[in-house]
Amino acid sequence: MLSLHGPEGALAPSEAGGAAVPTQAVWIDLNDPTPEEARAVEEATGVRVPSRKALSEVESSSRLRRLKNGLSLSTPMITFESTDSVLNPLGFVLTKDHLVTVRFHELRAFAEVRKRVHEGEEAKTGIAVFLLLMEELVDSLADSLEDMGAELDRLSTRIFDFDVRARPAKSDEAAPPRRRDLALRRILRGIARRGKVLGKIRASLLGLERIVPFVAGACEQVLAQEETDARFETIRRDIESLDEFETRLSENVQFLLDAALGLINIEQNNVFRVLTVVSVVGVPPTLIASMYGMNFKHMPELDWAYGYPYALSLILASAIIPIVVFRIKGWF
Repeated sequence: MLSLHGPEGALAPSEAGGAAVPTQAVWIDLNDPTPEEARAVEEATGVRVPSRKALSEVESSSRLRRLKNGLSLSTPMITFESTDSVLNPLGFVLTKDHLVTVRFHELRAFAEVRKRVHEGEEAKTGIAVFLLLMEELVDSLADSLEDMGAELDRLSTRIFDFDVRARPAKSDEAAPPRRRDLALRRILRGIARRGKVLGKIRASLLGLERIVPFVAGACEQVLAQEETDARFETIRRDIESLDEFETRLSENVQFLLDAALGLINIEQNNVFRVLTVVSVVGVPPTLIASMYGMNFKHMPELDWAYGYPYALSLILASAIIPIVVFRIKGWF
């Protein structure tokens, strides 16, 4: 889809030539463009519109390039679709007269910039629109990190209140093992999902962190723009602060993962403890029963009238005594 924006707001494609680009267009936004739309933009601007494959290159030399009459930039950018997060390439082709953006997913930052331009925000040059986009992209990532921080706080409460939450309502008894296992599985999945999202946010921040100083350094020389460095510096500082915030959140995710694994180890130890108690309780009765099951001719208890009740009582006592001892020690 092709969207055109001039200094005063949105523009319509020229009727002549179908998707032809008006000369007054400053910002040309291509969302999953068709070959016809890409050709029309190339004819109007004189620059090549990069493909999705080209924008997906990971080398710094491919993501930050100087062209004959401008700059070619690309970065991965996170977006949220339903309950999942997706990392798609985002491209910028910046010249003296135009800004061409190439994307393959909806981004809230683009809608906010269109709104700001419509409300009268200055967007007379491509670099002005580029700065607006950088500000909104950074703000969008900041909102995502704030939401992630709140989610991690809720997840932390679930983990450290696990024993309380795992108890049935109006009961002091622990929840069944199956229910506790399912709760721990949900916690682990929640930690994994948030860790994955943080990784994608970090990749987005890293891309913007490389783009901003590159454009600031080439702004006057390549684009012939006398833009002050104040806005570039503000964006750079915002990205640095978000980097630090993301690092703390990543450390928090690792801490919660360790805590969840610690809970799993405790649950496993509880199972092994029960098995140990059962095996210890079963050893003395087995020993007594096996002893009286031996086929020896001279066994005093065989001729004793109370030999059988005596053996049964001995077996029962040997099972009860360990249970009482373990109960007193609080093993179960």
